[in-house]
Amino acid sequence: MVKNFGHRGFSGKAPENTMASFIMAVETPGLDGIENDVQLTKDGEIVIIHDEKIDRTCTDGATGWVKDYTLEELKQLDFSYIYKGEVERQPIPTLREYLELLKDRDTLMNIELKTGVFEYEGIEQKVLDLLKEYDMVERTIISSFNHYSVLRMKKLCPEMKCGLLADTWILNAGAYVKAAGCEYYHPNFWNVTETLAPEIYSHGIGINTWTVNEEEDIRRMIERGVNSVIGNFPDRVTRIRAELA
Repeated sequence: MVKNFGHRGFSGKAPENTMASFIMAVETPGLDGIENDVQLTKDGEIVIIHDEKIDRTCTDGATGWVKDYTLEELKQLDFSYIYKGEVERQPIPTLREYLELLKDRDTLMNIELKTGVFEYEGIEQKVLDLLKEYDMVERTIISSFNHYSVLRMKKLCPEMKCGLLADTWILNAGAYVKAAGCEYYHPNFWNVTETLAPEIYSHGIGINTWTVNEEEDIRRMIERGVNSVIGNFPDRVTRIRAELA
């Protein structure tokens, strides 16, 4: 069965990459997993946020790079995004806080290393250490647009399932991912065409595709046999998946 991953939690109805979004996601019937993004603070703490700058999702008027703030400084800010006033104040979550939420659940995890702009030296080891501490390596997929970063994780932990993110048309993507020693290809759903998908599957590579929100696109991805649909509205995927079963 195609797995249902909430993109940055349940970001279609709650502020993305916040505890409110993650809680709403795990309470959604039919949810299999959650996708989120991690970066490092100035003092080396792992926080969950998508953009390298805080400008878009912080509602307090603060600006600048995540890497230039300490965790304590970031915790003083509100990341309610467009939901400010509709939800209580949302401090930036740490990866540890997120793992605490999921530790007694069977929720799968797709953790994206946001190493595309800044490589955040040592982030792979820090993430791995936390996953091992919580015994969550087995149910985690590590992904990144920085494929060197993914391979660093793979070297540290060969048993870690890894996916290579792409937002472009890669030639022979299945062969590329296979040669890199990874299990999954993570393309924009527009790239999962009738002609390109079979090449990927032919190499034993799975497809976890994003960001699939519209009903017709969800249906098309399920019909094309992707491993996971990553979207902002996991409730829609639950309903459509049941209809097509």
